[in-house]
Amino acid sequence: MNIPQDKLKSIYGSVLGQIDLTSLNSTDTPTKIAAMTEKVNRFHDTFPQYPLPASICVYPNFAKTVADTLKVEGVHVTVVGGCFPASQSTLPVKLAECTGAVTDGADEVDIVLALNAFLDGNHAEASREIEEIGAAIRAIKPSVVLKVILETGALTSPKLIEEASCLAMEAGADFIKTSTGKMQPAATPEAAQLMCDCIKAYHRKTGRMVGFKPAGGISTPEDAVTYWNIVADTLGSAWLDKRWFRFGASRMANNLLSALEGREIRYY
Repeated sequence: MNIPQDKLKSIYGSVLGQIDLTSLNSTDTPTKIAAMTEKVNRFHDTFPQYPLPASICVYPNFAKTVADTLKVEGVHVTVVGGCFPASQSTLPVKLAECTGAVTDGADEVDIVLALNAFLDGNHAEASREIEEIGAAIRAIKPSVVLKVILETGALTSPKLIEEASCLAMEAGADFIKTSTGKMQPAATPEAAQLMCDCIKAYHRKTGRMVGFKPAGGISTPEDAVTYWNIVADTLGSAWLDKRWFRFGASRMANNLLSALEGREIRYY
């Protein structure tokens, strides 16, 4: 696809503001997470012309670290909750983790669809988990954003991806997200297209906008354009906003900055 350079730079700049800047490592520490947050605080000292990331995404135990360190406006605190990435625990444990993170300052919670129920054909139980987690965190903070990760690499047919997308939206997801990034395949354009088709159909049926977040294995400016075009072509310009479109793609931030500046940037 031949896109003019000025259009490409416009897309790259917009995507920078739609990234959930993420650290989900077993070696994360409060010191490391605070240092990452401080980079966001200082970003406009070096790059005043570009947007800050949409959020900083961490494990639930670091929600307070990010909330206490973050000083800039407009950047949310996001956590992965519900026993990420496998979602293999009891609902009370998942509820405690998610509500605790929101109490500690999380603005957004990304949970994984309960594949142990969904893949066993127990869609009612998978739906109930989303509903109960959503109700519990919204009781603490009504504005909290709930993203549901489908783990599309584990959904072996288009029909399963469509069923999971519809189930999550009907259960109250504010976003549906492709992948945890912890299994392969992660995000794919094919899964993204199916999910965006479902979002479009759901919006036509209900009038409610649901966001879309591709995540896992996304790192290049070319990846950004691929998913941007899927959203633009399928859902339209209203979705090309961080309220409805996110990227779980921390590695891509430096690559986008490098493409915009015409030199290698390793800021984040």
